Amino acid sequence: MKKYPVLFAIALLCLSLAGCWNSGPDPTREYTEDPNQIDSDGQPGMSDDYSNTNRMIWQKPELVLDRMGDIQNKVVADIGAGTGFFAFRLTPMAKKVIAIDINQNLINVIDSIRTVELSDADQNKLETRLADPDDAHLSDNEADVVLLVNTYLYLGDRVAYLKNLKKGIAPGGRIIIVDVKRQRLPQGEFLPPQSIRVPQHLVEEELEQAGFQLLSSDDTSLIHQYMVVAQKKS
Repeated sequence: MKKYPVLFAIALLCLSLAGCWNSGPDPTREYTEDPNQIDSDGQPGMSDDYSNTNRMIWQKPELVLDRMGDIQNKVVADIGAGTGFFAFRLTPMAKKVIAIDINQNLINVIDSIRTVELSDADQNKLETRLADPDDAHLSDNEADVVLLVNTYLYLGDRVAYLKNLKKGIAPGGRIIIVDVKRQRLPQGEFLPPQSIRVPQHLVEEELEQAGFQLLSSDDTSLIHQYMVVAQKKS
């Protein structure tokens, strides 16, 4: 994978997004513990972009990717793709990656930097897709694996969303949900307000209510997040 200069990436992101955030929450923004802090688009607890918060250390992307298993011949949907933190890592490994977000500006960023992040061959394996807050816009049985990182807590009717999403997952396909732990965590890091985080046990229950079979649930491997893996029942 080609290296993308960090300063250039930040500059491009600022030019693309400055002053024009859409109404949907942006998983590339940093959060604070203060629920009274409101940013310009009315989202509580948001402050700066969290690309400078040592994300490579606390996110442990290699560990998350490992939980996805062998995806060489799989179609992966990255829901809440943001600026492509996972999508660009997944694309060389997968048959195809669909980077999905509800924010057109973030879709534009991925499209604008794909030529420097990916080889010519891999660029053809990455598709961006604009979604709605209640619909990821997957075709029936389109994805073999679905990844949601720092996105689940923003879904409205989560069980209804999962039931709809299940239609877009191939039989036996899996969903991996990575989100922020509900318990108190170290201060000074990227964190959404504790009040809006979804407890891990509730994610497990909602997946089962939506018709998924729970495969694993891990709250120790990642510093700030848990990982829940489930499978679409045949």
